[in-house]
Amino acid sequence: MHPDIALDGQLLCGTPTGIGEYLHGLIAALRAQGLSFDVLSESRCDPWRFDRRVWWDQVLLPARARRYRLLHATAGTMPLLPRSGATVVTVHDVAWLRVQEHARWYARHYFGERMLGAYRRAAAIITDSYFSRDELVSFPGIDPQSVHVVYPGVAEEYAQVIRNVDVIVQAEQPLILAVGTVEARKNLAVVIRALAALENRQAVLVSCGPPTPYLAECQALAASLGVAERVQFRGYISREHLLELYAQAAVAVVPSRYEGFGLGAAQAVVAGVPLLVADTSALPEVAGDGAQILAVDDVAAWSAALDTILANPAQAIAGAQSGREAAYRRFSWAEAAARTAAVYRTVLE
Repeated sequence: MHPDIALDGQLLCGTPTGIGEYLHGLIAALRAQGLSFDVLSESRCDPWRFDRRVWWDQVLLPARARRYRLLHATAGTMPLLPRSGATVVTVHDVAWLRVQEHARWYARHYFGERMLGAYRRAAAIITDSYFSRDELVSFPGIDPQSVHVVYPGVAEEYAQVIRNVDVIVQAEQPLILAVGTVEARKNLAVVIRALAALENRQAVLVSCGPPTPYLAECQALAASLGVAERVQFRGYISREHLLELYAQAAVAVVPSRYEGFGLGAAQAVVAGVPLLVADTSALPEVAGDGAQILAVDDVAAWSAALDTILANPAQAIAGAQSGREAAYRRFSWAEAAARTAAVYRTVLE
């Protein structure tokens, strides 16, 4: 006898980004709490190819989910046609309706307007932040009572990162860490410009995340400012490697113009890394008291804040360390799973 609930696990296939991390954490935490469910996916269907993603969302997923009373569409997309069972959808952000003007029109239409129409008939909607909830309910036809805010968790390994203050302070090349897909809305250019203006001429910026065409813009900018050798693009890296970088970083930066949550910010405060975030979207909400909040395009402010931290890293690290425990409680996967399961119960009752 199959369970009542199925989760869309397609973004576990291939290179997992933020949604893949979300799925890994949520699935493990729901199982730890004894919830019975199936995870649906098709490894032969590349979720990063638009045509394959649509084929999964609209053909394979509905066919495989038809026998379940509840489908949790975890990746911001859901079947467009009505189904006999209920659908809960996690809307991580509405970036496709706000800041993806550079993307192809058909992708903007599918992930933006078509999905917005589908959300209106979801049994319940989960958002990653109050910011994303407010963004979503600003569109006509979205019932605020159907939207539930559930902060994603941060994996326990980040709370266990050991920060060797002496090693960080004595590093010849202090490490500035930026985590996330290298795309225009992540606004890495402001940090590259700030790097060129630093008093500390040895500091290096390490960017970790899958590339997009914006990477070439950032590389050209770094070269034009004479800091190409001080900007490293690592691409997608393993969790083990990322944990090592959080252990070594003097400071983490999240300068995005738009984030529905900001996983890199949450990871940094849980790991006890001094953090600078932009004053946009969900970032102030997620960072809380654990970060300095800066105007998104104010290069002088980013440069000054970095110089202050790099001039006295021990003090900055001590401040970041003091908030780690509270941050981990705030971004606990056990709490996220309990809240998610409560949404399931509300829909199934």
